[in-house]
Amino acid sequence: MMRTADDTNNSERKHMMRASYMKQSLRVKFTLLFILVMVAATGISILLNLYFLEDYYLENKKDAVAEEISEINRVMNQYQFTGSSRDMSDELTSELSQILTECWSKYNISAVLVGTDDVVLFRSSSEMVDLQRRLGQYIFSDNMDIRKIYGNSSYQIVIMKESHSNARYMDAFGFLESGCGFLLSTPVESIRESASISNKFFVLTGVSVALFAGMYIFFIMKRMTRPILELTTIANRMAKQDFHVRYQGDSQDEVGLLGNSMNYLASELEKTITELKAANEQLQKDIEEKIQIDDMRKEFLSNVSHELKTPIAIIQGYAEGLHDCVNDDPESREFYCDVIMDEAAKMNQMVQKLLNLNHLEFGSHTCEITEFDLSEMIHGMVDSTRILLQQKEGTMEYRENDRSMMVLGDEFMIEEVLKNYISNACNHLDGERKVLISADDSRDNRIRVSVYNTGEHIPRESLDKVWIKFYKVDKARTREYGGSGIGLSIVKAIMDQHGCPYGVENTTGGVVFWFELNRAPADAGADPGNNL
Repeated sequence: MMRTADDTNNSERKHMMRASYMKQSLRVKFTLLFILVMVAATGISILLNLYFLEDYYLENKKDAVAEEISEINRVMNQYQFTGSSRDMSDELTSELSQILTECWSKYNISAVLVGTDDVVLFRSSSEMVDLQRRLGQYIFSDNMDIRKIYGNSSYQIVIMKESHSNARYMDAFGFLESGCGFLLSTPVESIRESASISNKFFVLTGVSVALFAGMYIFFIMKRMTRPILELTTIANRMAKQDFHVRYQGDSQDEVGLLGNSMNYLASELEKTITELKAANEQLQKDIEEKIQIDDMRKEFLSNVSHELKTPIAIIQGYAEGLHDCVNDDPESREFYCDVIMDEAAKMNQMVQKLLNLNHLEFGSHTCEITEFDLSEMIHGMVDSTRILLQQKEGTMEYRENDRSMMVLGDEFMIEEVLKNYISNACNHLDGERKVLISADDSRDNRIRVSVYNTGEHIPRESLDKVWIKFYKVDKARTREYGGSGIGLSIVKAIMDQHGCPYGVENTTGGVVFWFELNRAPADAGADPGNNL
């Protein structure tokens, strides 16, 4: 498969993003930062060694020398030594030798003690005549190259540089409390060499530690940044409105706290987005309903105008005929008046139905649910309609249920439903010209009332539209019997207020309209009877 230019560009973009990510990665940043800190620490240590190690060394040596002088004075005072070599006891000699030998081995300090009788009481094994000669130079000569760093009434501590070798020493010379002269000396020339070696060691160890520690930090940071990358993935999925994703880590640190916050954020966003979607869907429904209502309003005005236009034109025409005395005979005038009254009655009936429908749809007329006998209502309706049906040369039959027909509903509203169904059936009779009313048991402890009439079927596309105001399947026939197209809309509004089902179906030989009502509580537990 050949790669397209878009695929190549996408691949390059991904490569650039990965390269940019590596440049911005916390792992790389922390690793480089750690190596930089290690290198900086090593460099600072080298500078400190170069500029401050010698002074630090001399300060420590000075303190060690002062401590040794105090210890020698303490031992001599303990033995009440007067300074003469003749008063040196073996115990004093042994203890002084031990102190000064440890001083040499521990601090590399050589020593020589001279009694008040110019006899050498002690000298280090590493020094022979040199310390004794240098002590004489300190006491009797002022031409030595020295730098004083400490002094009191008993002794001084100086840095001495030999002219022939350029070697430097820290020397402490003076007199003890017993009157003996002394010289304690330690070389300081090795400090620079030690600093140089130390700096080289720092460079090697610093670079090695920085590299190995940097590698260790790099791999450790992979583990530390994994939760951050996971949180990044979660954030990206949340940006794509996938709010089911959750952070699974259990750490108690800042990353864990951030993960828990992300989970809470995802939960709240999911809840809010769901509410927004529901509100948006409801808003969309409201908009569609508003548009539908607006269309219905326009259609309503058009239908009302159309329905009123014909009777108004007829009334106007016949009224003008009466005014112009088109026919002077009483029979013609009576005929004109009858037509005007008939059309006015139809207009009044339509307006009254519109008012009733408006009250039902906008809730100004609420249901008064009572218990009544549905069978008695049907019998009364059949009796009152039988004469009208005979004029249309039709027959009517009521198949009554054996069970009690006590139901719950608004009796006057249900009577209006039944009246509209029977009136509609009578106006659409054809064929055998029969109307059949039946009451049967239905599901959910209800009674279904069906009104069947023989005649033509309602077109399939019109079955759901017959409940719309002013909708007429056959406008010519509707005009013939004076129908307004409002009766079934009233049925729909009444049944919607009752919360009970209703409908229309094409059956063999005709059409059946039906509705259901809940049985009264007294009949809820009765056994169903035989259906007719």
